[in-house]
Amino acid sequence: MFIMGIEDILMHDESIFQNINAFDPDYVPENFNYRDTQMEAMAMAIRPAISGGKPNNLVVLGSCGTGKTTAIKKVFGLVGKNTEKVVCCYVNCQLHTTRFGIFSQIYKKIFGHLPPETGVPFSKIYEKIMKYLQKEEKSLIVAFDDVNYLFQSKNANKIFYDLLRAYEEFPGAKTGIFAILSDLELRFAFDKNVNTVFIPQDITFQPYTFSEVFDILSDRAKVGFYPGVIEDEIIEEITEYAINKGDLRTGIDLLRTTGNIAEANASRKIEQEHLDEAIASQSSINLQETLKSLNDVEKSLLEIVVNSNEVLNAGQLSEIFLEKEDVSYATFNRTLEKLEFLRLIDTKFTGKGVRGNSREVILRFSPDEFNKNCK
Repeated sequence: MFIMGIEDILMHDESIFQNINAFDPDYVPENFNYRDTQMEAMAMAIRPAISGGKPNNLVVLGSCGTGKTTAIKKVFGLVGKNTEKVVCCYVNCQLHTTRFGIFSQIYKKIFGHLPPETGVPFSKIYEKIMKYLQKEEKSLIVAFDDVNYLFQSKNANKIFYDLLRAYEEFPGAKTGIFAILSDLELRFAFDKNVNTVFIPQDITFQPYTFSEVFDILSDRAKVGFYPGVIEDEIIEEITEYAINKGDLRTGIDLLRTTGNIAEANASRKIEQEHLDEAIASQSSINLQETLKSLNDVEKSLLEIVVNSNEVLNAGQLSEIFLEKEDVSYATFNRTLEKLEFLRLIDTKFTGKGVRGNSREVILRFSPDEFNKNCK
């Protein structure tokens, strides 16, 4: 029997990828390690609903690329396989921020298709969803990924209220919410009427360690590339890059980009030069996307740092910023922390000071890069 070797495979389809989808942002790996504790906590929150009770609400906390979305999708998938008593609906709040948009996704999950975009009022869609839960005696759990976008659109309180207080108008309707976020301040932005029924438990996703990131990227490379295409030394460098960026997803995307460059150069193996080129191209793209995500206040603070001819400490920066923007010192401090979290700036302590004002604020990229990518 003829067995096709790796060189024959590559000659046949001219690709070093055996499954390029393994590097997609929405890919859910079969092997998902290092998050068993968090997934067990999610399962415990869902368990009452399987027995006919009300699910517990959760706030799922963690910085970008710590496995929050994948963990929820894995747990929701297991629920779907093991019970018909619970409807689990995942909503990406970067894509859906309106009441109609959110409940259209819930409607689609339940009935298999979207409701009509015109001619049907929101109240009818809402009523049909809740009456279904009543009649079928099913519970509904909605996971809001990147829930901060609902706050930016000022729809969060109303949507949460619609879900959590549905039982008042539709007795027996059991609903729960998993709110996925990285900004610890967001929970305090709810109205009192929402806070009294939300009362979530917290599940925290700590950043992955170096060895964990290396194992995850190695597993992804085994699924995505043919054997022998990438060496451990290259994966180690990509791991270092992902750790430095504070986001596992940048490492996964770098695997794909590096593979694309190697393939474009007709190489059957990923070499150092391919990685170097990929890092150079990705750095520019990442900066562009990060800058696009900033709101006006955050951009204003960053522009002060960019345009300063000297290294400012936090005290000097706050004076300039508060004179420019009509906001509180607490807002300044949170904005500064977010810019550091996004790795646009670094802060370096120089000694004791008032309210941390001894911190030097250091830009992580050149002003020229800022101006280029803003354009």
